[in-house]
Amino acid sequence: MRKVAIFIAMSLDGYIAKPNDDLSFLKQVEKENEDYGYAQFTDRVDTILIGKRTYDYVVREIGASHYDNGERDVYVWTSTARPSTGRVQFYSGSLPELVSRLKAEPGKDIYCDGGAEIITELLKHNLIDEFIISVIPILLGEGVSLFKDGRPEQNLEFISSKSFETGLVQLHYKRK
Repeated sequence: MRKVAIFIAMSLDGYIAKPNDDLSFLKQVEKENEDYGYAQFTDRVDTILIGKRTYDYVVREIGASHYDNGERDVYVWTSTARPSTGRVQFYSGSLPELVSRLKAEPGKDIYCDGGAEIITELLKHNLIDEFIISVIPILLGEGVSLFKDGRPEQNLEFISSKSFETGLVQLHYKRK
């Protein structure tokens, strides 16, 4: 059965963005020829789940081709219905129903690309199977927390950790 995985970066104090969805703190660990395992991770996924705010940010900063490149099916979870474009579908229904349907279909794993709202909704229904979290060596003090309140306690199994010379530490867990 397909798994849902997150591959995300956060500050040491648990923020995935500064106020106003500012991701500039991620630049401090950018290094030529180092993607921290991202390409290897994305090779094993054929479907992306993403929240509308994160989708809009990536499209604004990188361009629509980042998602609408014909390589993967993309489901943008939104409260506002919009027509699909290419392999990008805007989905305003039940997230647990969508994930259950996707997990039952044949294919590679499913990547939840953020943000915090969709991750929280998935956690509320115990739908994330794998967590790959890169911790950036910075304390932001405020911003968008990766883990919001109002979700159930979940025990995880440690898989591995890896440190990099930039100070980034990557933690890998799976759901028990």
